[in-house]
Amino acid sequence: MKIGIFDSGYGGLSIFRGIEKLLPDYDYIYLGDNARTPYGSRSFETILAFTTEGIEY
Repeated sequence: MKIGIFDSGYGGLSIFRGIEKLLPDYDYIYLGDNARTPYGSRSFETILAFTTEGIEY
């Protein structure tokens, strides 16, 4: 089983590295979407669409 990490902005890669250090025995899939950052000002529908695109990718 893999652990998926979806980063909707900047800084998620450092968080991922911390998780990986704490849980080194797992496999990870990291997807960062820096092209459309920030997500905070977006509507729920837009964030859901971006997240769905990432998952389908």
